[in-house]
Formats: sequence, structure tokens, C-alpha cells
Amino acid sequence: MSKISPLAYIHPEAKIGENVEIGPFCYIDRGVEIGDNNTLMNSVTVLYGARIGHGNIFFPGAVISAIPQDLKFRGEDTLAIIGDNNKIRENVTINRGTAAKGQTVVGSGNLLMEGCHIAHDDIVGNDIIIGNCSKLAGEVVVDDHAILSACVLVHQFCRIGSYAMVGGGTRFSQSILPYSICAREPASYCGLNIVGLRRRGFERDVINTIHEAYRIIFQGGLSLTDAIETIKKEQPDTDEIKYILDFIEDTKQRGFVH
Repeated sequence: MSKISPLAYIHPEAKIGENVEIGPFCYIDRGVEIGDNNTLMNSVTVLYGARIGHGNIFFPGAVISAIPQDLKFRGEDTLAIIGDNNKIRENVTINRGTAAKGQTVVGSGNLLMEGCHIAHDDIVGNDIIIGNCSKLAGEVVVDDHAILSACVLVHQFCRIGSYAMVGGGTRFSQSILPYSICAREPASYCGLNIVGLRRRGFERDVINTIHEAYRIIFQGGLSLTDAIETIKKEQPDTDEIKYILDFIEDTKQRGFVH
């Protein structure tokens, strides 16, 4: 049975699932769909276009599915899609999509800390941590299991690879390679995220293979094209190596942080 404060506003056209708790001063707009077992603490705003899964917790001040902060937006009928079991802390803002992609997507099992911003058409995967006051510009992609520390600024169209770790206060306009650490000013490749990979259960030989691939790229004295060919010839054809090479190919237009 849902528990809805009499001080909350819910539009008659909104769809609310089972066992949902909605606190005082929440605002639920028309056309919103909220699944089962969600908790909206006080003063949460959910606007038109929101599609929310199950088991999420929204802390006070969160604003979901506001229109994009994009001057090209012309009122298109777009979405902000949120998966399951996310913790969305105070004052987090998640904008809905534009005509570019039609939707902003946040997956499942994520922790979005206080004050972070997910802009229009972003795709945020699963099991990701985005730290306090970090800001993602439009059409950013964050792959599964990445961690962004506090006050990270991500330029539009960048991609952050799985298991990457971005240090606090880092700002960048190129993509971040998977399994890596990115920090400093200007943003730089700081080595392999070895501690993170060990915590995630990566075997030593897998970590060594990833490490050798990046040694070839960053310390081999080769052009990127030659480094990729060397990796293909010398490194085992593992899922991790395929992912790295596919990632580089996918992000070649903007490049990646060195």
C-alpha cells in the first residue's frame, strides 16, 4: 500500500505503482510513471517525461525530468528514464532528452550524490558513483562501474569507460579510458585503477593484460595506430582488450585523455 502525504501534489494523469512513499511538498507532473517500492522524500519534483523503475530513493530537493538546458530544445516530447534501486541524493537534477536522442537514461544501482547534474541525452549505466556537485554536460556516456569523485566537470559528448576512476575536481573534454585513473590539471592518465579492479574481483593475469595494453599505448613510443596493431598482435584476445580497442575506436573523434 502506498503512503502519500496530503501535502504532496500528484497530477491525475500520473501513474504511481505499489508501495510508493511520497513525502510532503513533492510535485508529480502529468504523464509521469513511477514504479513500485519507490521512496520520494519531501520536496522532490518529478516532471513530465519521467519514467521511473522500482526501488529507488529520492532525497529532498531532487528534480527529475526538467526540460533540457539547451537552447536548441523546442519542446520535443522526450523522456528521462531511471532504472531500479538508485539512490538519488539531495538537489540532484536529471534533465530529459532533446531531439538528438529523445531520452536521458540512468540505469540501475547507482549512487548520485548531492548536487550532481545529469544533462540532456546522457546515458549513465549501472553501479556507478557520481560524487557531490559533479556535472555532466549533454550527450555524455558513463559506462558501468565507473566512479566520479566530487566536483568533476564533464564536457559534452565525452565517454567515461567502465571501472574508470576520476579524481575530485577534474575537468576534461576528452573521453576517459576504461580501467584507468584520471586526475590532475590539466586532466591526465594517471595509471591503471588497480585497487578498484582488485576490489571488483579482477584476477591478477587480467589486470596485467590491461596494464600491458596501456603500457604499449602510453609508453611504447608508438603512434596510436601502431600501438593498436601491436596490442592486437601481442595481447590475448580477451573481453577486456576488445573493450579497450572498441572504446578507442568509438571515441576517436574527440580522442581520450593522455
